[in-house]
Amino acid sequence: MMCLGMGISLSLLTGCTTQPRSSAVSDHYAGERFYNATPLPDVGLFKLLKHIITGRSTPWPDLVPNDPAPRLDLRLPAEQVAVTFINHATVLIQWRNQNILTDPVWSTRVGPFSWAGPKRVRAPGVAFEDLPRIDAVLISHNHYDHLDLPTLRKLEARDQPRFYVPLGDAHLLESEDFQSVTELDWWDRVRVNAEVELIFTPAQHNSGRGIFDARRSLWGSFLIQLGGEHRIYFAGDTAYSDHFREIRRRLGAPDLALLPIGAYAPRQQMRPYHMDPADAVQAQSDLAAPLSVALHFGTFQLTNETYTQPLTDLTAALRNAGQPAESFVYLGEGRTTVLNLTQ
Repeated sequence: MMCLGMGISLSLLTGCTTQPRSSAVSDHYAGERFYNATPLPDVGLFKLLKHIITGRSTPWPDLVPNDPAPRLDLRLPAEQVAVTFINHATVLIQWRNQNILTDPVWSTRVGPFSWAGPKRVRAPGVAFEDLPRIDAVLISHNHYDHLDLPTLRKLEARDQPRFYVPLGDAHLLESEDFQSVTELDWWDRVRVNAEVELIFTPAQHNSGRGIFDARRSLWGSFLIQLGGEHRIYFAGDTAYSDHFREIRRRLGAPDLALLPIGAYAPRQQMRPYHMDPADAVQAQSDLAAPLSVALHFGTFQLTNETYTQPLTDLTAALRNAGQPAESFVYLGEGRTTVLNLTQ
């Protein structure tokens, strides 16, 4: 009964469900449901229901303006990659004429209906019509704030990109005649083209879009390997666990980590599902990433921290860890950073 990116389902109150995958084969699949490598503590149904009703009581602003300065038409040399933060967990990665989107969300609300679910307080940093042609779309899991079908339909109609989804989620897209959908299990590898390889890596989270489909599809993160030598890590949505160290051990340190820092309060309920900024700083250390970009805060109010608290807590966490502020940054919606991969 988990939706909305925080282990809680608005559809618990609406009756929305999805059909489970019946033939998933995985070493972290227990016949009907997937499970984490590190078991999640049982928060309890009563506490989750209480959070649905009262857990977003801290006021957020109704609308926050953006100051975008996207650089989507850069003519990059082969050794550079452009990364543009759009909103929430949506990032555009551009490298050698390849355009990759993570967890794209342009909807006004994230939920089972267009009129229900958390409403965005910031517009996307890049208008949908201003996007370049998208070649590949990476979906970390099926919560509504990460797998947004209205946005995916628009991408399919315009660009027919390749969609990469966790085990159990292909039916959501294939039932609407999406042309290219690939399901992935943890540690699966697939090539986007001769120079870009995706490795679907673990996360510590859950899945579900309705009452009966909790954990019936997988969740995860992506390591994007560029040219065989350089790596960008997209964490998706995750709690802290030792999977970050395992990813580094198996695949090497990424050049850049895209890490979530929001939706973490109250901590007792959210710790099993989401990192707080201190966890994210530790994850960066585990990955040995020289640079991280903060995601998953300030777009939809999913939990009870204030609007500005994630960035305040990130500054404190970096200071407490003895890490320079410039090693873990907030780009700003619609802002682009260019990385030189030869360094």
